[in-house]
Amino acid sequence: MISGFATSEGTKRFAENSDALISNFKTIDSLTLSNVGMGTYLGNADDNTDTLVKNALKKSILSGINVVDTAINYRAQKAERAVGKAISELIQEKKISRDQIFVSTKNGYVTNDADIKQDFWEYVKNEYASKGVIKEGDITSGYHCMTIPYLEDQLNRSMKNLGLDCIDLMYLHNAVEGQIKDTSKANFLENLKNSFEFFERKRDEGKIRYYGMATWECFRVSSDNPQYLSLKETFDMAKDIGGEHHGFKFIQLPYNLYYDQALLAKNQLFDGEKISILESAHRLGIGVFTSVPLMQGRLLNPGVMPEFYNLKSSLRALQFIRSSPGVLSPLVGHKSPEHVSENLEVMKIPPIPEDEFLALVKKLTS
Repeated sequence: MISGFATSEGTKRFAENSDALISNFKTIDSLTLSNVGMGTYLGNADDNTDTLVKNALKKSILSGINVVDTAINYRAQKAERAVGKAISELIQEKKISRDQIFVSTKNGYVTNDADIKQDFWEYVKNEYASKGVIKEGDITSGYHCMTIPYLEDQLNRSMKNLGLDCIDLMYLHNAVEGQIKDTSKANFLENLKNSFEFFERKRDEGKIRYYGMATWECFRVSSDNPQYLSLKETFDMAKDIGGEHHGFKFIQLPYNLYYDQALLAKNQLFDGEKISILESAHRLGIGVFTSVPLMQGRLLNPGVMPEFYNLKSSLRALQFIRSSPGVLSPLVGHKSPEHVSENLEVMKIPPIPEDEFLALVKKLTS
């Protein structure tokens, strides 16, 4: 197990020694983080994909990216293992140190293990049910579970998969989306409170540094939607549990030129004012990582995305997102060497200044 976690000194040193422009790093809670991160969602659960992910991550880190995102259910635990292998190799090669890299993962979804050749439900029975980790009724129709025994089991598995004795950021994965069809909102909020209490205990034990919510709908939909969640109320819940220095510091949600609700939808109420989720997060000091920057490649099709700044389509997508006020980093999933090289070109150019970005948004939405 690799000891340590991302630190103020380590991440600052990474940025200063990187070939990426220093303007391509942002600071939150004293951490200096690249304004593009690498995601690990897509791909077959096989050894060849492991190698592609590992090599892509190593090249990304050496090109100036120190934000890494994964989840235990991605490629049935193999994504976490590929991340762990990449980080371990770079440390062994003395090219990075643990304190320079910010690693996030997620739990909540029920997953099997692609390296154990069992049917999904056979694995669930053998690994979870028979060991008392889950009981009847714990798993929702969305294949989600947020009981404390399950979250603890998954945290320990993630640490083992990643080879890390401390995870920088642990997300609760699509909690509202995976639970709300099978429970009341009041019951969900009680379960969310219990989950935050669990994460605060794990912070005290040194197993995680921060926690957050990786979401799909709940922070983008209107307040009358059953999946809606108030970020301010969620933040206040964490504050009540963990005090002023609580660990609820990050969220993740979809955002790109077509999933634009995070920027344009004023669905969050803050001191009586309706504002966007990005503005709400900014006021609360919460970092926002964004998913699906390329809409799994669909934005790269000819004629789909507006032209601006004479950039390739993938770079336009990343440039738009990372230049949005309130966004820390879009998380781009890339594996093939040519896609990795193309996407990493964005680290050689600065983000769009805010006044130019707002003018661009006005042009694109008019």
